[in-house]
Amino acid sequence: MSAMSRNDDLPRSPALDWARISTVLLDMDGTLLDLHFDNYFWLEHVPRRLAQARGMDEAEAHAFVRERTAAVRGRLVWYCLDYWSRELDLDIVALKREVMHLIAVHQHAEAFLAALRESGRRVMLVTNAHRGSLDLKLERTGIGAHFHRLVSAHDLGRAKEEPGFWEALRVREGYAPGETLLVDDNLDVLRSARDFGIAHLRAVRRPDTRRSEVDTGEFVGIEDFRELEPPRK
Repeated sequence: MSAMSRNDDLPRSPALDWARISTVLLDMDGTLLDLHFDNYFWLEHVPRRLAQARGMDEAEAHAFVRERTAAVRGRLVWYCLDYWSRELDLDIVALKREVMHLIAVHQHAEAFLAALRESGRRVMLVTNAHRGSLDLKLERTGIGAHFHRLVSAHDLGRAKEEPGFWEALRVREGYAPGETLLVDDNLDVLRSARDFGIAHLRAVRRPDTRRSEVDTGEFVGIEDFRELEPPRK
C-alpha cells in the first residue's frame, strides 16, 4: 500500500515516547529525500557519461562503476565527490546538476520537520553526503532552514557506519544518546548508532519511491513521517 493510500488512523509503527526525546537526528538521502535521485545518478547517469567520455560501451561502463563503488562501500570515500571526480575523471558535481530536477523531498517530511521545530526539540541533519552534494540538495529543496545544525560525516572524518562517528558527534554537538531519536535508511548506520547507545531508532521502509519497500531488519520501520509526528506544545 502506498503512503498516499494508507489510512492515517492506522500507523504501522509503535508510538515513540516523545517525553524521553530531546534531540532528533535525521539522515538525508533515502530518509528525508527520495533515494531515486541517487540511484538514478550512480546507476544510470554516471555510467552513461563515463561511456561517452571514454568511448566505452555502456555495459562496460556500468560494470566499471559497480566494481569501483563496491570496493569502497561503507567507507567515507564512498560518499566523497572529490574522490569520485578523481577516480572517474569526471566533474561529479556538474553531472549532479544535470539531473538535479530529480531531487525530491519525501512526502510528509517537511510537515514533520516543522512539527519538530514547533515541539522545541533540537533537530540535526546528519548525513554521509559530501558537502558538494549536501549544498546542491539544500539549494534544490530548501529544507536546511528546519535544522539547528547541518552535519556532514566529512566534517568528522568518518562515515556514520564507522566506529567512533557517534562519539565524535557527541563531543562536537553535546547530545545525550539516551534522549535521542535517529531516523535513517541505512541498517549499518542504525546498528552503529544502537551500539553506541542511541536509544530511539527508526528505519525507512521505502527510501526510493520508484522501488519496493525494503526489509528494515531488527529495526522498527516507518512508511512515512506521519507515523512519528511529535505532540504539539
